[in-house]
Amino acid sequence: MEAEKLIGMLEDKLGRYIAKTDKMPNNDLLLLIKKEDLLSVMDTLKNDPELRFNCLMNHLGVDYPESFAVIYNLYSFHMKRKVTVKAHIERENPEVDSLEPVFRGINWFERETYDLLGIKFRGHSNLKRLLLPPDWKGHPLRKDYVYPEEYNGMTLKREE
Repeated sequence: MEAEKLIGMLEDKLGRYIAKTDKMPNNDLLLLIKKEDLLSVMDTLKNDPELRFNCLMNHLGVDYPESFAVIYNLYSFHMKRKVTVKAHIERENPEVDSLEPVFRGINWFERETYDLLGIKFRGHSNLKRLLLPPDWKGHPLRKDYVYPEEYNGMTLKREE
């Protein structure tokens, strides 16, 4: 399906939720939405019989200077198209709804994002650290993270 036709279809079905639509250099689409609309948008993208973006390829978090963002890459085998969904989250209280009700397999993706960036996923079934020990302080992928010099009696030196 042509990108312009898909943009039109997405605007018809999700227009009230989409803040911005961009065509990326690889001809994939980027949908910028509000974090409050994440569950509705993702449910429609996955379950609408004309869209069927039912393959969650990836999820990640990003630390921008003014905010965090959660990004989801979806694929529709039906349409043979990819779409990226992005929502910005305020730095003061980085929290968004978990997508477990829509994509059950997102469990560990969300845990990794929580562990490394500190973004909380409201309603997650088991939101705890995944890669770091439970008593680790902070979230190492944040731009303002200060790497500890010591952890449980071990000296942690970073090579310059």
